[in-house]
Amino acid sequence: MADLVLEKLRKSFGAVEVIPSLDLQIEDGEFVVFVGPSGCGKSTLLRLIAGLEEATSGDIRIAGQSVVSVPAADRGVAMVFQSYALYPHMTVRENLSFGLENIRMSREEIARRVEAAAKMLQIEELLERRPKQLSGGQRQRVAIGRAITRDPKIFLFDEPLSNLDAELRVLMRVEITNLHERLGNTMIYVTHDQIEAMTMADKIVVLRKGVIEQVGAPLELYNRPCNMFVAGFIGSPRMNFVSGAIAEATEAGITFQAPHLPPLGVPAMAGKVRAGEQVTLGIRPEHFVLSNDGNGWPLQITIAEQHGANSYLHCTTPGGAPILIHEAGQSRIGRGDVLFAQPRMDQLHLFDAEGRRIELGESEADGRLGAGLP
Repeated sequence: MADLVLEKLRKSFGAVEVIPSLDLQIEDGEFVVFVGPSGCGKSTLLRLIAGLEEATSGDIRIAGQSVVSVPAADRGVAMVFQSYALYPHMTVRENLSFGLENIRMSREEIARRVEAAAKMLQIEELLERRPKQLSGGQRQRVAIGRAITRDPKIFLFDEPLSNLDAELRVLMRVEITNLHERLGNTMIYVTHDQIEAMTMADKIVVLRKGVIEQVGAPLELYNRPCNMFVAGFIGSPRMNFVSGAIAEATEAGITFQAPHLPPLGVPAMAGKVRAGEQVTLGIRPEHFVLSNDGNGWPLQITIAEQHGANSYLHCTTPGGAPILIHEAGQSRIGRGDVLFAQPRMDQLHLFDAEGRRIELGESEADGRLGAGLP
């Protein structure tokens, strides 16, 4: 096991700078997930750590030792690929042992490691099969087993579940999480799926265009995103954003005004925003309260998705802005209906004109829709 430090790490492909300059510290034994949209540099960053790509500049330290000039095979890391990368002409046993044979490990130790990995991943009965005889989930277990047999300091996973169906992805997420609990090794996991990130990570690193936007525990990023990019990326379904302006700002709080909607009184710390400023209000779909008395924002339903245990109501404001509302259980509201919804005052997010988070007041005032501040 080992910690990992990236210091002023840069990577360019010719004139294209993929990772401008990046600093990150990962503690020994952490499960860290890199997330971000396609092309944000997360897989490139993983390959730099693995030694499969050469850094343009900067340093990579594993367990305190610089490995930026160390070959991939000698870095003490093992990588699990999206495509499994199994040798089709070899049995599962041969796939698990091949890398160990290349470093001239004794046959007894190879056998011990292969049997231990197979037992841990419950693939003992598959050892004499070839990859074409395996399901996608079984192939992924073999790929993970091959990494385990190397006994690495750090495990690297590059979107390992993206080729699996939805049900199997859920099962494999649980298996990889349990594997981390048993082994205790440092694990770095790359995905574009923020649900995987939220359910598996000790710490999430959100990337955009090779730059770290925010680092933190899953619920920290969910509850206090530092900007609109993180707020929109973390959480499923994604956060609603409503553009508007500060109509009034006093010591008690602010009044948020969006086009064609009643004003919303929001508790806020004095001096954070001024009247006239353009801001964006963020509200997660699950943080609306439906009103039965006609108070709140009037929203027209365009699509009502019934998931059985949950309902997702796709709405538009009178001005045409989209709003998604999550309602627990089975909703009786349907397409074309108009509902009234109130955002929860203790769950609002406010962002300035540049998309940066504005901290609201710590005291939870009971703001009222359509009536300004209480």
